Amino acid sequence: MGFTIEDMLTVSRDKYKMQLIGGADGWSNSISWILLIEDMTVLKNFKGKDLAVTTGLGFPTEEQQLGLVEQLIVSGAAGLIINTGMYIMEVAESVRAFCDENDFPLMTVPWDTELFDLIKELNMRILLQGMTDEQISGALIHAIETPGASDAYRKELLPYFDVDGTFQVVLITTGDLDTMDTVERRRISFQLQIYLESITHNASFFYYDGSFVVVMNAMPPAYVQEVMNGFLRRAERRMPEEHLYVGAGSVLKDIANLHLGYRRAKAALHMAFRNEKHIVWFDELGMYRLLCLIEDPILKREMGENILRPVIDYDVKHDSNYLEMLEKYLSCGGSIQAVAEQMFTHRNTVIYRMNNIRSLLGSDLETAEERMKYQIACMLLHSEPPTE
Repeated sequence: MGFTIEDMLTVSRDKYKMQLIGGADGWSNSISWILLIEDMTVLKNFKGKDLAVTTGLGFPTEEQQLGLVEQLIVSGAAGLIINTGMYIMEVAESVRAFCDENDFPLMTVPWDTELFDLIKELNMRILLQGMTDEQISGALIHAIETPGASDAYRKELLPYFDVDGTFQVVLITTGDLDTMDTVERRRISFQLQIYLESITHNASFFYYDGSFVVVMNAMPPAYVQEVMNGFLRRAERRMPEEHLYVGAGSVLKDIANLHLGYRRAKAALHMAFRNEKHIVWFDELGMYRLLCLIEDPILKREMGENILRPVIDYDVKHDSNYLEMLEKYLSCGGSIQAVAEQMFTHRNTVIYRMNNIRSLLGSDLETAEERMKYQIACMLLHSEPPTE
C-alpha cells in the first residue's frame, strides 16, 4: 500500500541516520509526498498522507511543536521528521508521548543531514512505488473483471503477492463516492489509508466501481477483523462527518477466485448500507449469503417483491406495517404471542392483522413450505441493493 514509514526507515536509517522516536504503531502509514514545513501556512498544501520535514526554525518551543503535531494529525499527515541539532536540540518527552498516543510517526535526523538530498531521494522512491501500485491495482481489477484470463494477471502479481495463497476483499464507501470529484475522493482515500494501520505490502488499496477496495493476501481472518474494527474506531473519531460502510468478503484461496471474494464483499456492503451498519461480514450473513449472490434480477423479483406485492401495496396505501408483521410472524415460527411481544401489540390485534395478511396473500401460511416461500421472499427483498 504505497511507500511506507517502514520503507523510509529501511533506506534512511543508515544513510541519513534517521531514528523513529515516537508513534511507532504508525509504521505502516503510506506516504504520498514529502514537504518541508517551517510555519503553519504550509499546512494548506497538505492533501493527506504527506510527510512533513522541519528544521524546527518556526517551532522552537515545546508548545509550538505540540501544536504542529496536532495540526499535522488533523491534516491526515503520514508523519513528521525533525532535523535536530540547531533550532530543536532534543524533542520534548510530551511531544513523543502525544505521537505515541495518536500512532503518529515521529522521526529525527541529525543537523548535518542534507535535507534536499533526503527529500529528493525519498520523493523519487514514492513516485516509483506509486507507479508500481497503479500496476498492481490494474492487475487486481483485471482479476476481478476477467477471472478467466489468469495467466496474465497471475504473472503480473507474482512479484508482489502469494498468488496461490489466501485473499480477502474488503469494500469501503461513504455512499456517495461516485458523485465526488477526483480531488475530494483522493482526499478521503488518503485519510482512510492512514487509518488502516498494520496493513502494508501484502495488501492493496484502490478505488473501483463506487467503492474503495482493500485486497489482503495471506492475512489471518482474526487479524483482518482486528484491523478493520480498529480502522472504524479511528475513522469515527477523526472523520465524524463521514458515515462509513464496510463490507468484508470471505477468505478464498488463489488469486483466480478474487472475483468471487469481490462479489461477496459487494453483497456484504449492500447489506451494511441497507441496514445502516458500519460493517457487515459476508460469512455471518447466514442464508443471505446465497440470496445476495443471485444475479438474475427477474428471478429475484419473481421470488421476492412480486410475491409480497399485495402486502407492500397495502402498506403504501394505508401507511401500515403489515410487511414487518409478516416478517416477524415468519421468523417467530408462526407464534402469535411472540409477534405480539416483539411488536408491543395486543395479541388480538396481531390475530386480526394476520388474518388480513393471509387474505391479501391468498395463503393460510399453515404449512412449512408456504411459510418458507414468503420468508425467502422477505429475505430477497432485503438482499437487494438500496435504490438511489
